[in-house]
Amino acid sequence: MGTAKDDADRRLGRRALLVGGAAAAVGTAVLAREELSRLWWRMPGVDKPRVAGAVDFRGARWVGASAANYRVADRPSDYRVDRVVIHVTQGGYASAVKVFRDPGHGAAAHYIVRKDGRVTQLVRELDVAFHAGNREYNERSVGIEHEGFVEDASSFTAEMYASSARLTAAICARYGMPVDREHVIGHVEVPGTDHTDPGRFWDWDRYMRLIRAERERARASASPRAAT
Repeated sequence: MGTAKDDADRRLGRRALLVGGAAAAVGTAVLAREELSRLWWRMPGVDKPRVAGAVDFRGARWVGASAANYRVADRPSDYRVDRVVIHVTQGGYASAVKVFRDPGHGAAAHYIVRKDGRVTQLVRELDVAFHAGNREYNERSVGIEHEGFVEDASSFTAEMYASSARLTAAICARYGMPVDREHVIGHVEVPGTDHTDPGRFWDWDRYMRLIRAERERARASASPRAAT
């Protein structure tokens, strides 16, 4: 679990500069309607409409994090998404949800996976969640918390591994990410972090095998032969 200190920025930030830079480049020329629409969503203070309660992963439960714990964005249009960051909550599911909904906490992940495999989404993948403790990595990644403790091997159940692997496989497919340890990383691997999660008891070999199996299963089901 990260903090928002390093992710805080002025409202007149990158998106405002993108708009200003585009306007300067074209001078008085009329921008194409599609480009104007795309840039308008990047302007500070503008919230792209969302569907209340909608989730990015089928079967997930929506429980929204506090708006203070993430930044509204339009990913991957404004920030490429090329990482999944694996976290451990260092507590129970209910306590993790409580702090992510607390505006004073300053952090939230996109998802929490429970020991029984149930998935809760708290921040939409469009948006930048404050989870990694590194602004660049927050902007480019999807954060997944896992209920439990890094020093308790029993936290990481078969149901959790299987469900989390399905979630990560879906995220990798959505953004065209390779399924490898360069793109699926632990919080401990984020530059500048002082966290150790997911810890020594997280079975990376098992987890990556499950993700690859889910990707292959999804590809097989989507193939023309599978449809006949």
